[in-house]
Amino acid sequence: METQHIIHNFEPIYNEHSKILMLGTMPSPKSREVGFYYGHPRNRFWKVVSDVCGEAYPETREGKIAFALRNGIAVWDVLAGCDIKGADDSSIRNPQPNDLSQILECADIKAIFTTGTKAFQLYKKFCYPKTGIMAIGLPSTSPANCRTSYEQLFEAYSEIKKYI
Repeated sequence: METQHIIHNFEPIYNEHSKILMLGTMPSPKSREVGFYYGHPRNRFWKVVSDVCGEAYPETREGKIAFALRNGIAVWDVLAGCDIKGADDSSIRNPQPNDLSQILECADIKAIFTTGTKAFQLYKKFCYPKTGIMAIGLPSTSPANCRTSYEQLFEAYSEIKKYI
């Protein structure tokens, strides 16, 4: 697979009532194709987060946005752009971080979570020096992360309940 330069073009999901910020690395090819966060049909993000919040799985883009906002969850990605091969976070080169200040200045964010190891590493390197808020690293919900069972994801993601 060839390396592509990708520019993030999804607007962040947040409002003044957001309490936590969930950051992925960069939208996957499938997410870019469907035009929304965690868009791969086997990605477990929306399922696990809705289960942790005790709500039904939001099926539509509008339902996912409403669910996130209703539960005080802001969603975005660490990177605004990078060079990447497919969905392989380990291939990321020339990372350009997003400016998180627009969210942090609008909402009283109590905690920042990253969804995957690479997102945590990139946040720590590029965003933490600017925000001063250490992220809590969570396992990836990507279908590529088959090492982590749904039960393990549910347990790890249950940490968000302390803040929302």
